[in-house]
Amino acid sequence: MPTILKVEGYRFFFFSNEHTPEHIHVEKAESYARIELTTLKVTDSYNLNSKELKKLILLVQKNHKNLQGAWNEYFKK
Repeated sequence: MPTILKVEGYRFFFFSNEHTPEHIHVEKAESYARIELTTLKVTDSYNLNSKELKKLILLVQKNHKNLQGAWNEYFKK
């Protein structure tokens, strides 16, 4: 499971057997979210409040080029 980015204690990663739509997993301690790369839609989360989720969406948006590039490279799109 490749880690793509670490920011403020959050680890952004995907699994080696991922599926579409393209998305990124984010975890920190006991918190977790899954965010689609194209729409920035949160498709799963736990132990995160709305403020934290907004922060994660902004981090995905800010690092979109890197995250999308890593997805494309790993899955050879």
